[in-house]
Amino acid sequence: MIKRLVSVVSIILISVLLFCSCNQIASVKNDDKISVVATIFPAYDFVREVSRGTDDIDLKLLLKPGSEAHSYEPTPQDIIAIQNCDVFIYVGGESDEWVKNILSSIDTNSINIVSMMDCVELVKEETVEGMEEEKNAKETYEPEYDEHVWTSPRNAIKIVDKINSSMAESRPVNKEIYNNNTISYNEKLEQLDKDFHEIVKSGKRNTIVFGDRFPFRYFADEYGLEYYAAFPGCSEETEASAKTVSFLIDKIKTENIPVVLYPELSNQKVAKTICESTGAVPLQFNSCHNLTNDEFENGATYLSLMKENINTLQRALN
Repeated sequence: MIKRLVSVVSIILISVLLFCSCNQIASVKNDDKISVVATIFPAYDFVREVSRGTDDIDLKLLLKPGSEAHSYEPTPQDIIAIQNCDVFIYVGGESDEWVKNILSSIDTNSINIVSMMDCVELVKEETVEGMEEEKNAKETYEPEYDEHVWTSPRNAIKIVDKINSSMAESRPVNKEIYNNNTISYNEKLEQLDKDFHEIVKSGKRNTIVFGDRFPFRYFADEYGLEYYAAFPGCSEETEASAKTVSFLIDKIKTENIPVVLYPELSNQKVAKTICESTGAVPLQFNSCHNLTNDEFENGATYLSLMKENINTLQRALN
């Protein structure tokens, strides 16, 4: 997740662009379609499932497939899309300060706004044993909550329910379709949840190791998994210290862990270093935060990516 603030100057410049040039560059809102803007892939995919079978939706994904989330900044076109949409879905939390700045500068009375973090019970970010602490971390007295709420299928169900109600409010004529799609999709998420529970229950161990960031706190909590990782989920660090790498290598050897995991779009540098020293196998575990352009073009979904995780988790725990 992004762990930075978009500069106030940038927001001011974009706001000026919106208010001074909207007649020239802002697209006219199409009342024949419901316009939905999602900042990241999970929300985008949830909307696709809820609206399945309808042809009156204009859906936009802001974070392009293959893009690095930590370097994302909204374009003027992105902000115009938010300004003109019926439903806007974002994560929330510290990484979305840019969203709060934009929403405060536009008229949101006609927009149904969904913060995914508002849909679930939040947990605080934590630094577990051996994990690299952020070099530029600032002292704060406010709790910092983990933002990767969708990684738990149980949370995904709650988010989908909120998206359903928000879309139905904006497009009442499709309410029955949205409701039926939501019921059907949530049944699949329920099965996904059962499959993960079964994998963990039947596993020889309940410890996983990530040679990278760990954006899976909600997932680990849901299934009772212990974890070790190089960095916290929202860390901007990419270089692990010798101390951290050594700790993870020792953990792999001591507990005879066969797999070192890494999230999508990782450079795999730390994971491969650990594997070279232990004989463990590096495997991708999808957080679904983003995906490659090829995966997107080939029709990958939250469900298909999470089902890949079932097989990966089974290897990691056995």
